[in-house]
Amino acid sequence: MPPSDLTALASRYREGLRHAVYLVRSMDAEGEYSTAQVSMMNMISANPLRVGDIARRLGIRLPSATEMVIKLQRAGLVERLPDATDARAVLVSLTGRGQAVLAEANVRRNEHLAEQLGQLDDDERAVLEAAIPVMLKLNLSPGDEPAIIHAK
Repeated sequence: MPPSDLTALASRYREGLRHAVYLVRSMDAEGEYSTAQVSMMNMISANPLRVGDIARRLGIRLPSATEMVIKLQRAGLVERLPDATDARAVLVSLTGRGQAVLAEANVRRNEHLAEQLGQLDDDERAVLEAAIPVMLKLNLSPGDEPAIIHAK
């Protein structure tokens, strides 16, 4: 594929991602926690992360990520744990309460998105399902594992 075609594809893909972000934000509008907070909890649900890594992945500054961690820690949703690889650093991890709150938020998000998917016909849903592994390959950071890839 010529570079100009790749650039055009990148533009269309980025535009689709932008609208997906808007859709996800609208799903959290009625929830108690912001999209960024739910995203952060999803991010650390499988593997605790340093605050700097959280900031980088969310595309926010370190002080903003620190503030978010403090708020979620005060709410009892996350905790800071020592980093076994670096005594100066801490890892942010979900608490049991955080896991429960995150599960509720994800159920709400999935139900909302399922309504949207109901507007598609069977062929469109099949195309979307086939595209998910490719999208994950592009979207995940190295070392990340998606929560669900091949769920039926």
